[in-house]
Amino acid sequence: MDLGQELFVSYRKQFAYYRTLGQRAMDQLTFDELRADDQAGSNSIAVIVKHLSGNMKSRWTEFLTTDGEKPWRDREAEFIDDFADRAALQGAWNEGWTVVENAIVGLQAEQLTAIVYIRNEGHTVAEAINRQLAHYSYHIGQIVLLAKQIRGENWISLSIPRGDSARYNAEKFGREKQRKHFTDDWV
Repeated sequence: MDLGQELFVSYRKQFAYYRTLGQRAMDQLTFDELRADDQAGSNSIAVIVKHLSGNMKSRWTEFLTTDGEKPWRDREAEFIDDFADRAALQGAWNEGWTVVENAIVGLQAEQLTAIVYIRNEGHTVAEAINRQLAHYSYHIGQIVLLAKQIRGENWISLSIPRGDSARYNAEKFGREKQRKHFTDDWV
């Protein structure tokens, strides 16, 4: 496999990792908890989901041929929670991620240096993917933190729980060295 192909495999796995991380955090909450604002007035998880979905649909629809900031996107409306129920929130989440996943699957290694635009600023395909990966991981981190704060002592860890590092490392170092993506056992 050439470097470009390996990079796309890695990108797909990274996006899947963050999708799963966010989903596992949201699965621990009720619909009302997903809509709760924190004491600082931060965006609720529902608002973050709506923003992510809007961004994903805008950036990844016709990714190679149109500007990533579509004229039909209403970014300001993404910060208003108007989900009728959990199914609508989950639908927005799934719809956004599906657009991302479908766009990434269709890309070829030779397109990594092609230029795409976001708000009329040129990016190589690799730069645009890195930009979006960083943006989504930033917001998934917010979702996880808010969910953890809401659940408190009832939070189910999404990574190595406190106090379990030594056992986890012993298990990892007890295996033969191998080449694999860190998410292969997780997602």
